[in-house]
Amino acid sequence: MQPAVLVVMGVAGCGKTTVGQALATALGCAFVDGDDLHSAANREQMSRGVALTDAQRQPWLDAVRDRLHAAEAAGETLVIACSALRRSYRQRLAEGLQTVRFVHLRVDRDTAAARLRGRAGHFFAADLLDSQFETLEPLQTPPEPGWAVDGASPTAAIVAAVRTHLTAR
Repeated sequence: MQPAVLVVMGVAGCGKTTVGQALATALGCAFVDGDDLHSAANREQMSRGVALTDAQRQPWLDAVRDRLHAAEAAGETLVIACSALRRSYRQRLAEGLQTVRFVHLRVDRDTAAARLRGRAGHFFAADLLDSQFETLEPLQTPPEPGWAVDGASPTAAIVAAVRTHLTAR
């Protein structure tokens, strides 16, 4: 398999971190949780149930993009979890990259909400879930590079599907 930078994307509660960690383990590469790249102010605002503006998101998207660029420049495979809800966000992330692929974990609202209720110690307020679904512009392949997969599937099945896509490219 050729090195690739993979962005596991979707709404809160779709399984980005779980799938991203499992995918990175399967590929023998590093995993970065994009949530860790948010500023303290952004995390605090979201914990109060207040959605970020696009202006507040830009430095975060730039930090994610910088990680993707560093991995590609080094010839490394990297998996990063990042909501990447709007097409314009994905275009910003992919700008200048040759190997980027998006893995859109599609889930319905009930599945995402149930997962958020079961999650402890995370800054994201469940009240923001509706705004995530309102903001979501599903991955369009083509022209966007990547694949949409059922985020309600078992993690191992998702990882296997992504690996199949990667070897087919």
